[in-house]
Amino acid sequence: MSDSKQTIFTVSRLNSAVRILLEQEMGLVWLVGELSNLVLHSSGHWYFSLKDSAAQVRGAMFRGSNRRVSFRPQEGQQVLVQARLSLYEPRGEYQLIIETMRPAGEGQLQLQLEQLKQRLHAEGLFASERKRPLPQQPRQIGLITSPTGAAIHDMLTVLKRRAPGIPIVLYPAQVQGAQAAEQLIAALNLANRRDECDVLIIGRGGGASEDLWCFNDERLVRAIASSLLPIISAVGHESDITLSDFAADVRAATPSAAAELVSPDQASQRQRLQMLLMRLNRASQHSLTAASHRLTVVQKSLHHQHPERRLQQQQQRLDELQGRLRLAMQQRLSGSERQLERLAHRLQPHAPHLWLREARQRLQQYQQRLHQYWQQRLDQQRHRHGLLLTRLDAMSPLATLARGYSITQNEQGQVLRSVNQASTGQTLTTQLDDGELRVQVTEIRTRNH
Repeated sequence: MSDSKQTIFTVSRLNSAVRILLEQEMGLVWLVGELSNLVLHSSGHWYFSLKDSAAQVRGAMFRGSNRRVSFRPQEGQQVLVQARLSLYEPRGEYQLIIETMRPAGEGQLQLQLEQLKQRLHAEGLFASERKRPLPQQPRQIGLITSPTGAAIHDMLTVLKRRAPGIPIVLYPAQVQGAQAAEQLIAALNLANRRDECDVLIIGRGGGASEDLWCFNDERLVRAIASSLLPIISAVGHESDITLSDFAADVRAATPSAAAELVSPDQASQRQRLQMLLMRLNRASQHSLTAASHRLTVVQKSLHHQHPERRLQQQQQRLDELQGRLRLAMQQRLSGSERQLERLAHRLQPHAPHLWLREARQRLQQYQQRLHQYWQQRLDQQRHRHGLLLTRLDAMSPLATLARGYSITQNEQGQVLRSVNQASTGQTLTTQLDDGELRVQVTEIRTRNH
């Protein structure tokens, strides 16, 4: 490749391109390390190195970001930071631009929370299409919170002021401590089973982050996301964000703000009602004026059309229509009579009694033929039956017995066909034509062939 086609960078251009590449490709990263060479500049910016036992990297945290840090960093302190990679172009050194900073212990917990948040978000628990709208006119409101906290007092105060007629149901639960998440889940499940409220508010007043930590519990977040009732999450103050806020249908900055979201302001409603009443009065007055004008016009029109004259015209029209109707009915009746006569004449050859008489004659013929047929069949069967009886009598054992023969059987009912089947002293049964004999064998003689 020739030198004319080679891309030639200046140092500034190269550093700028590398900075853009780092910022676009790497995005935000989490790091844990020890603060070193810490400089808290008078401009409000912080400059330092973040190191471990084997390496270090320069970092900067500008005033807009470090204002949110809740502690004052110290030299040698272990911290967890979220940062984006960049390049300090004048010296060509890559560095970290710190967005958030926490002590390492607290930061590790925050890192786990961030990982849980990303995992639940990937499952779709925080998706906007899952959010349900709040009812405009709730019939009953459920509160899931501590019965002794400040939040319940604030919410009841707002609801009593804005909508004193709406019933409130309290589902008590701890809102901090080891048992808080389980009690909040149990209260939420109870509210869904009873299904007596149109909307639920779950939350508590402000406090330290560890006091609000139960609202980051994965089980509670999943229970909120799967609730059958719309839920408003109202945890802490406006700056406090928990995973329950992402899973709920609506997030309120404070419990009082949540109460305002679900309660229609009666003062505003009265004002709107008065405005609607004024508009109704104006519309009614306008309609009344228009109706009065139309009445005046109609009265003037009637003055020129005397009712008696119109009545006479209507009577004359009625007489005319009655005459035309009478004539039409007479013509229609005459035509119907003629049509009836023609139909009667055509129907006469097809009179039912003639058809019935012919049918009876055919039926009698069929009955006679059927009687003859079955009589012939019966005679044939009788003749055949007699022949069969004659043949049966000729072959019957009883006929053989009648000619003087007999049948001898042993005690087992077997017919003896040879003297060899009998033994001396054996009792046999001999059947004759008119009865049976019980005989005992005293002697056996065989016939020589």
